[in-house]
Amino acid sequence: MSLGFDLLGTDGLARRGRLTTAHGTVETPAFMPVGTAGTVKAMLPQSVAETGAEIVLGNTFHLMLRPGAERVAALGGLHKFMNWPHPILTDSGGFQVMSLAELRKLDADGVTFRSPSDGSQHRLTPERSIEIQHLLDADITMSFDECTTWPVEEEAAAQSMRLSMKWAERGRRAFRDRRGYGLFGIVQGSVYPALRAESAQSLTDIGFDGYAIGGLAVGEGQEMMFTTLDTTVPQLPSDRPRYLMGVGRPADIVGAVRRGIDMFDCVLPTRGGRTAQAFARRGELNLRNARHRDDPRPIDEQCACPACLNHSRAYLHHLIRSEEILGAMLLTWHNLQYYQDIMRGLRGAIESRSLELWIAGFEAEQALGDIAPCPTKP
Repeated sequence: MSLGFDLLGTDGLARRGRLTTAHGTVETPAFMPVGTAGTVKAMLPQSVAETGAEIVLGNTFHLMLRPGAERVAALGGLHKFMNWPHPILTDSGGFQVMSLAELRKLDADGVTFRSPSDGSQHRLTPERSIEIQHLLDADITMSFDECTTWPVEEEAAAQSMRLSMKWAERGRRAFRDRRGYGLFGIVQGSVYPALRAESAQSLTDIGFDGYAIGGLAVGEGQEMMFTTLDTTVPQLPSDRPRYLMGVGRPADIVGAVRRGIDMFDCVLPTRGGRTAQAFARRGELNLRNARHRDDPRPIDEQCACPACLNHSRAYLHHLIRSEEILGAMLLTWHNLQYYQDIMRGLRGAIESRSLELWIAGFEAEQALGDIAPCPTKP
């Protein structure tokens, strides 16, 4: 296989692993900050690395439109372009294209769509998606798939999944094997166990360097997502990394790791950082709320990020209310730091075979809710 994946330990279904790529190793379970257009919003590359992140996600759709894959390649590839010398996974663009609705036309060969920014016409096929990701120099390339809508009837989900499987086979043929680079297939089938099983078998027969589970966290709810994972994950090869796409909230990640998932990405921590939302050990909080206006305490006393080490809730509240850019920067750093703290905790718990004890502590702390408001001075 082009990518190296070593399984270092297990605790129940949970796995502790190490992924080896052309641009370095990734300790798993791992969370990938989303850098859609070649940047993790409100963060410097070195700041992202300081949180503990070892891999980030870029996106085929956005980068092909601007600045263009050929331009990025001419400038030395995405790692050099965005000054991120570590591993990069690129989403195939399928989700973004499918979300365009009125601007796209789907056929058996691929998708024709108009750019939402300037109206220019573009074409994405499985082969072109693979080519773009090659030009970007992605360590991990994702298969081009049709992201099944939600809610969806079983027959429509079946048609969509089978189209994605045909595209996966075409993409696999188009992919150029190189040491340290790999291609992941994406399991589809919505919430229907038989369809998920068929998809997993099809991808396993084709043979991929890793296996992603797509089409979840699209509105089906946590219980249905976990149920789908319970039936799908055991059907994936145990010697390859498993990636749950677009997930999620801390509790979603913890529950998915418990079920055998190795990799995650989600816009929530970065989007939250730009919208006054902080994720912390005692749950989520909104720094825009007036209860933080006179509070000299940090967001989270156990957090080592610059927001918590150097600034009060009162100051962060002021930055947000004043629409200062620094507020988004500090909150984004905090959120990414917290997500990486979760992953470090999960890895350590699996290594020591104390995962259930760690999860019980995590859930108990989350259930406490935020600390009581600081008494205001008369």
